[in-house]
Amino acid sequence: MTTTPSRSTAPAPRGSGVHPAARPVVAPRRPSQAAVVRALSRHAVLICVLAVVLYPLLWMVGASFRPGNEAFGTLGLWPDNFTLDNYRDGWSYGSLNFSRYFVNSLVISALAIVGNVVSCALAAYAFARLDFPFRRVLFALVLATLLLPYQVTIVPQYVLFNQLAWINTILPLTVPKFLATDAFFVFLMVQFIRTLPRELDEAARLDGCGHLGIFLRIVVPLSLPAIGTTAMFTFIRTWDDFLGPLLYLNNPDRWTVTLGLNGFLDATGTSAFGPLFAMATLAIAPIVGFFLVSQKLLIEGVATSGLK
Repeated sequence: MTTTPSRSTAPAPRGSGVHPAARPVVAPRRPSQAAVVRALSRHAVLICVLAVVLYPLLWMVGASFRPGNEAFGTLGLWPDNFTLDNYRDGWSYGSLNFSRYFVNSLVISALAIVGNVVSCALAAYAFARLDFPFRRVLFALVLATLLLPYQVTIVPQYVLFNQLAWINTILPLTVPKFLATDAFFVFLMVQFIRTLPRELDEAARLDGCGHLGIFLRIVVPLSLPAIGTTAMFTFIRTWDDFLGPLLYLNNPDRWTVTLGLNGFLDATGTSAFGPLFAMATLAIAPIVGFFLVSQKLLIEGVATSGLK
């Protein structure tokens, strides 16, 4: 009596000549009921947290479309009486000129981004790749500046900028960015550059590149995630800064958006909250747009620089 050999259910190795259609199909394993419950519970908690975080922002956007006398009349998100008067009135409310304020904020933010990216990248390359005396000590001192509260340095900085006749100009808000004064971004880029293989530097040296060539041709292209993270955080910090412009910008023509928003609040009790909410909604639009454009670089930069 002859017996037929049993068909093996193991997948055929590569190069065996077995057609993929002849291989047995393994049905995907269905998740257990407990796993489904846990996943649904996590998503429900995240949705609740997201709703709590986004509610004030969404309420402000909704209040910007309500008439001024109904700004605080309800906790609902959608206005009952929809109007665009707050945007028309707020753009040129009294002596305020938000066209100029947005331009001033964009100029200061752009200069701050360029200064932080260039200076912090150069300082980070020096700490991560160059070997010079007291390198570890200097890097420790740079990190120690993170422990100093901003309020401690306000008076010395103001005295210095006053002696330089920089008060009522954008120089105190932009020039320090070109001197690698933000230790956090220096540390972030140092951590990222240390992950790059040094063999790339050695190969560039064999091709005749010096330190500047290695920095521009090797380090900068490979450090785009860290550079994007630095640019985004710098933009958010500079755009939202209120204390710095309040100290150094006395002329209303040089005000930023944050100082312009403060112009809606009147100590006599006649504050215009409708136009305030409208201009605040426009003020956060550049931040949201900048984040949507650079969120991929932001996530990758934070994840690969040891800060996750």
